Amino acid sequence: MKRQNRRDFIKLSAMSAGFLGLSAGKLYGADHVMEKLDLLTKVPKPQGRSVMELQVAPIKPVRIGIIGVGNRGYGHVATIQALAPDAQIVAICDIRESRVKRAMDLLESLEHKKPKVATYTGSEDAWKEMVKRDDIDLVVVVTPAPDHAAMAIYAMQQGKHVVSEVPIAFTLDECWGLVNTAEETQRHCMMLENVSYGEEELWILNMVREGVFGTLTFAEAGYLHHLLEKLFISSDDPKLHGYYKQWRLRLHAEYNANLYPTHGLGPVANYMKVGRGDRFEQLVSMSSLEASLHEYSPKSPPENAFYDVKKFAHGDLNSSMIRTNKGRMIILKHDVVSPRPYSRINALAGTQAYHEGYPSRLALYSEDRGEKWLDEKKYQEMRDKYEHPLWVKMKKEAVKNGGHGGIDYLEFYRLIQNLNHGYPMDMDVYDGVNWSVIVPLSRVSVELGSVPVKFPDFTRGNWKQDRELGVYKNI
Repeated sequence: MKRQNRRDFIKLSAMSAGFLGLSAGKLYGADHVMEKLDLLTKVPKPQGRSVMELQVAPIKPVRIGIIGVGNRGYGHVATIQALAPDAQIVAICDIRESRVKRAMDLLESLEHKKPKVATYTGSEDAWKEMVKRDDIDLVVVVTPAPDHAAMAIYAMQQGKHVVSEVPIAFTLDECWGLVNTAEETQRHCMMLENVSYGEEELWILNMVREGVFGTLTFAEAGYLHHLLEKLFISSDDPKLHGYYKQWRLRLHAEYNANLYPTHGLGPVANYMKVGRGDRFEQLVSMSSLEASLHEYSPKSPPENAFYDVKKFAHGDLNSSMIRTNKGRMIILKHDVVSPRPYSRINALAGTQAYHEGYPSRLALYSEDRGEKWLDEKKYQEMRDKYEHPLWVKMKKEAVKNGGHGGIDYLEFYRLIQNLNHGYPMDMDVYDGVNWSVIVPLSRVSVELGSVPVKFPDFTRGNWKQDRELGVYKNI
């Protein structure tokens, strides 16, 4: 049987071509598809210097403006306040006045006095006025995900450092916009991937660094979180913890892609030192049929914007496979509608060890050739022996201040510590876009019949440098 080359495969599988905006009848061959796919990897001319290991003058205290104090942003207010006086909230913005008032009430309860914080609300552009202030060093973006990139870019253009919730971008243009603006302005731009500070994740990272896993070969990660009912919440009542204007469900109505890749992928990228000696090279993505959302839709109130919707774009499960430059493989899953327990999977394989999360289990080749999980005693010995130094030092403070088991606190602690001393960030703009670009690339792959899609090189070749990870510096 004649071997099928990539061009033949595209001819056979890409006729739906939603990515191209063309009907099947308008596609006369694969040339146009190939041209579009090649454009994805085109590297634009740099507009400034690389911001890898960027260092700026020490900032103490770090004066902070927060955009968005709904569900996630409200929690960040308390986390940042716990780091005072090294961090100082000077301004808060949310389009909803009720959310601004709630955040201010929280600050007052924490400070036991009326806080001297400027507030901005009532307009979709109010955040821009806040960002223009000359007494803000760092902007924290905690808005619906499709707004992250534009807000981060604008903040850097106003001379501010910026951190953003996940993912930091939804399109390829946004990814390049973030990179180019960070390089042009020489400002920090970091995605707030809190799971990279998880106790289990940093323990595994430490074992990888100490050679316990041997040669890494593959990993499996994901975001498996049953949010079905929560997606449909349309009320603005903060007690219900819905999403502003149902933005997350709107993405499911429009996109068939891996919409939330970074929680599972970020730690795996660190295990494999992606951007620090390895890089993501190619992705193939596939989605199951969509069933859970349209079956649940009639159960929502008739006034709900998504009442009795017959079809959503996003399949119940998206699974993407990534190949790295060193030949490692990552399987990345996204499912927020199936009735199953929460998991980020967190599986990692090497020639000498294998780990699976949820629950955490470890097998070692040196123990029964890896054919059995370590018993409770030996597992705990490994936990104690290879605990990451950040958790050894900060565990009491992390547990006390909380935020997803303390990882939110550690994330902001490291952020503020690095800015206070003028150190590089633990994660940079290249990490943020490398982990977030899964969204548009998986969408392209799915819409073109699960074709292989190559990753652009946002670092412009600098990924080849074998750099130490930030979470091992200046602890």
